[in-house]
Amino acid sequence: MLNVVLYQPEIPPNTGNIGRLCHAAELRLHLIAPLGFSIDDRSLRRAGLDYWRELDPQLWDSLEDCLAAAASESAVYFLTTKSERRYWDAEYKIGDYLVFGPETRGLPGSLLEENSGTALTIPQKRGRSLNLATSVGIVAYEALRQVEAC
Repeated sequence: MLNVVLYQPEIPPNTGNIGRLCHAAELRLHLIAPLGFSIDDRSLRRAGLDYWRELDPQLWDSLEDCLAAAASESAVYFLTTKSERRYWDAEYKIGDYLVFGPETRGLPGSLLEENSGTALTIPQKRGRSLNLATSVGIVAYEALRQVEAC
């Protein structure tokens, strides 16, 4: 199973839609606190529909705690607009982690500097960025295509 990590997500419908995608694609969803909403938020449940109950997202107090639980052979990829390496250039395998930042600010610069070798981007017009749920779908399905899990 591949892992989708949302670092401090802010918008409940995005997280609900990502949860729905994770359920459909059999991906494990990890949510890193603080969240910008309650897990019981009506809009989160509405976007996730009835899948949310079956999803069982993992809640973590910190990204460090989440990644410490990762298997040693798992790669961790950090998605950002601040990288030149395209997401399709990575060689994904089962167990890998795809880490996405919050909608309004992305992943912290210090985290990206420490992990520049595994920072990936979705090519797009400068000055613009894609919706978080769209970005997760693009990268997750490329990873699934590579591991032939769809």
